[in-house]
Amino acid sequence: MNIGLTGGIASGKSTVSRLLVERGALLVDADRIAREIVLPGSPALDQIADRFGADMLLPDGSLDRKRLGNVVFSDAAARKALEEITHPAIRQEMMTQMRRLEEEHPQSLVVVDVPLLYESGLTDRFEEIVVVYVPQAIQLERLMRRDGLSEAEASERLLSQWDIEMKRERADYVIDNSNGIEETRQQVEQFWLWKGLL
Repeated sequence: MNIGLTGGIASGKSTVSRLLVERGALLVDADRIAREIVLPGSPALDQIADRFGADMLLPDGSLDRKRLGNVVFSDAAARKALEEITHPAIRQEMMTQMRRLEEEHPQSLVVVDVPLLYESGLTDRFEEIVVVYVPQAIQLERLMRRDGLSEAEASERLLSQWDIEMKRERADYVIDNSNGIEETRQQVEQFWLWKGLL
């Protein structure tokens, strides 16, 4: 059994996935995979350096994520070029991990945390889609605080994704993460019971 877990940037997907893991779910984290496929020596990192320039690399040879983010979040063509490099590798590894966990643990819930699930056209890969929701104003505030961004920089990042309300409308299940960890925990418990999980 699997679900795709998504939401907007700074909506609290990591919090909800952690709460689900605490209940016994198994996690495939697309963000972690995205970091792993651009480690020094990886084909994807070489392609990024070729496409965006060697100054996207830090002195130790790793990716300068902040510098690259500043480029791709302000330029739709650059963002598309980056996605063409990284998304196939992320998607392949994500599906490989999901299938392996489902085969090895057929009674468990496999949660695949995918920030750009709708944007990447992946809805048909999952039995159900759970959206972690907060209103856009809260997203903006949390993103500015979390990443030390100006309002303009945070807004650019929000605009690079589908509007959170569109995701909410299309979800099979919504967990509202607007009102603190305890309320979110209660909603995760309700979801667990709704799925009939023990």
